[in-house]
Amino acid sequence: MNKKIETKIFRTTLLTAFATCISIAACNTETKNPNSDDPKKIAEEHNEAKFNKVKEKEAQFVVDAAEMNIEEINLGKLAQSQAKAKDVKELGKMMEEDHSKAMKELEALAAKKMITIPTEMTNDATDDYNKLKNKTGDDFDSQYCKMMVDAHKDAVDKFEKMSTDAEDYEIKTWAGKMLPSLRANLDHAMTCDEKYNHNKEDKKIDRNARHDKNIILKN
Repeated sequence: MNKKIETKIFRTTLLTAFATCISIAACNTETKNPNSDDPKKIAEEHNEAKFNKVKEKEAQFVVDAAEMNIEEINLGKLAQSQAKAKDVKELGKMMEEDHSKAMKELEALAAKKMITIPTEMTNDATDDYNKLKNKTGDDFDSQYCKMMVDAHKDAVDKFEKMSTDAEDYEIKTWAGKMLPSLRANLDHAMTCDEKYNHNKEDKKIDRNARHDKNIILKN
């Protein structure tokens, strides 16, 4: 075969192969589930395949509880190392200890019920953690306290509902057992939130008042 023809065929084959690789890569990018690596989504997919609608609802509660425990443990550690105020650090320690204990119980319950749960921070929890990590001083303290109030109000609502509505006796009992601790966590978080977020608002009002006073004096 003519050498020029061989070279032309080789180049054509190489370009075709390259184009095919690019096409496959593009297809993989388009079809990839953006949540495919999210521990919570993976757990939910496993449970959906294993359970009927009733059990899947209870499994979802267990998944949500695991997500919350893991997030509160990690945020609690962050608060202990990064908070400015002593009582915010203490709140972080309380959260870490209480949710670590709850997580151990939940892991045993999930294993018994064959429910898949996340074992590391979910994508949403990681986003919350990174946003808080970037704050310092008073901003960190006020934001952490607010996050704890919001998270525990939501948790108390979910646990109260499951403690009365769950068909599985052990899940129902565990949800009820956790409520006193969650309510205590919420009370402490609300105390900190009132202290640091109200102080922040008072400082803002005071700054605005001084600013207005300076304008009047200048005039």
